[in-house]
Amino acid sequence: MIPGAKDIRAFLAIEPSESVLQALAREQEKLKREIFGQVSWTRPQGQHLTLKFFDNISRTDVENIRAVVERQTARVSPFALTVEKLGTFPDSRKPRVLWSAVAGSLGELTALQSALDTDFEALGFARENRPYKPHITLARIKTLQAQGGIGAVLGRHDRFTAGEFMVRELILFQSRLGPQGAVYSKLAVIPLGG
Repeated sequence: MIPGAKDIRAFLAIEPSESVLQALAREQEKLKREIFGQVSWTRPQGQHLTLKFFDNISRTDVENIRAVVERQTARVSPFALTVEKLGTFPDSRKPRVLWSAVAGSLGELTALQSALDTDFEALGFARENRPYKPHITLARIKTLQAQGGIGAVLGRHDRFTAGEFMVRELILFQSRLGPQGAVYSKLAVIPLGG
């Protein structure tokens, strides 16, 4: 490894509870019976609530990011989030991503994400130019055939809920791309204070 090399593909995220991940997996199995085409379904170990994607960073960046996150999380008490409902990006006419929405203590979540994004900008990481829309990706779509169209599928699943979980920590993940998809490892686990 070359010192200072930006060879770590990383992102900051929240990991849902095991019960939420199991509920998402059950929902994916139902959706697979209604959605066909070139669809890449995320595995449970790849389902995170991403706060910031950094792309490629260095070991020094890892430590600087950790320091920023520790400073911000020290001020935030654990809070509850709920994973529920389904949607698509950019919209249902040309869906590219199928996701489940995040609800609950969104004030705490969005305030934390915004404060982190401001501090990360000071480290040289550009701010997101889109409003933060918390979600968990269930599938990436290249081509799609859905029974009655994706809108009809989402309508049939409009009462979906994966449940509630407590956010007690943020995780800086490394993502390594492999033949079976991305493999994630934890670079840092930073607990919320309070």
